[in-house]
Amino acid sequence: MTSQPDSRPILITGGAGFIGCNIADRFAADGHDVIVFDALSRPGVERNLDWLKERHGSRITSVVADIRDEDEVARAAADASAVFHMAAQVAVTTSLVDPREDFEINVRGTLHLLDALRLNGRRVPVIFASTNKVYGDLADLSVDRRGERYEPDAQTASRGICEARALDFHTPYGCSKGAADQYVLDYARSYGIPSAVFRMSCIYGRRQMGTEDQGWVAHFLIRALEGEPITIYGDGRQVRDILDVSDAVETYVRALERIDRIAGSAFNLGGGPGNAVSLLQLVDEMRAITGRKVDLEFEDWRNGDQRWYVSDTSRARAALGLDQPIAWRDGVARLAQWLANERKATIQLQPTMASAAQ
Repeated sequence: MTSQPDSRPILITGGAGFIGCNIADRFAADGHDVIVFDALSRPGVERNLDWLKERHGSRITSVVADIRDEDEVARAAADASAVFHMAAQVAVTTSLVDPREDFEINVRGTLHLLDALRLNGRRVPVIFASTNKVYGDLADLSVDRRGERYEPDAQTASRGICEARALDFHTPYGCSKGAADQYVLDYARSYGIPSAVFRMSCIYGRRQMGTEDQGWVAHFLIRALEGEPITIYGDGRQVRDILDVSDAVETYVRALERIDRIAGSAFNLGGGPGNAVSLLQLVDEMRAITGRKVDLEFEDWRNGDQRWYVSDTSRARAALGLDQPIAWRDGVARLAQWLANERKATIQLQPTMASAAQ
């Protein structure tokens, strides 16, 4: 990175989506011009784009286009100072229904972007949102049922899954995101494009339009606030490390600041062992936060679902100088309050949670 500020815009593909719009908000608030490239295909994300424009005015330029449109991608990337590649088909279930579309968006779309940057001859940083699904279903990881959660051996539980874990793509979604992950890293090796990959666990927070297929923390809260039952696939004891979006955004910002040092690297991004929670434990917390009864319904396990996944985030914390993330109970309370405000619902937060939700 040069020492002089770059006046060219930052391109965020999928910039109207949950994480993308939060990244866009941060950079626009810091005085950067931002190009939000998004097909607006996910229900509700146009509200995120309107929110960005209302907050930041002319700093936000929107390009409503599909990542599969090679010409539009090349035009948007032509003058970018950096790219955050968040545009994706994001659901395992959708990939199983239509694996070709999943491939076209996640692999071909990524290649359109990378090649546009290669052909323009500039070393434009690319920071890519990958997924923990590149590690497969972790079926070889022995876990025991302990109360409301699964746990591996003590050493693994205390550290999490690190980047040295062998890649093992499961489901079309895992294959497409894994292929894109590897293309981004190889364009750093083969063409000198300064790029980095973040294999994300479960990110949650404000402006998340959670559905049953993606964004499950927000989805659970929305169902709780609406008094509707929650469907859990499996037994609910599966464990994930959850991370508030504000911590994810800070990670992405630090990555751009230090891209020369981390180029060509992949990092795990999640809440880590301190923010590891089972689905059943999260539902119990939501009952306490909302003061509402939450009924559960159970269906069969989904293809490729991991019984236990927790990120070892020590590599990212060391490389980027990150602080400890927001505690999951505080972050979930804050999301509950935001969702309640959006729906003009009334919830009674626990006193210890209320201060964190302000």
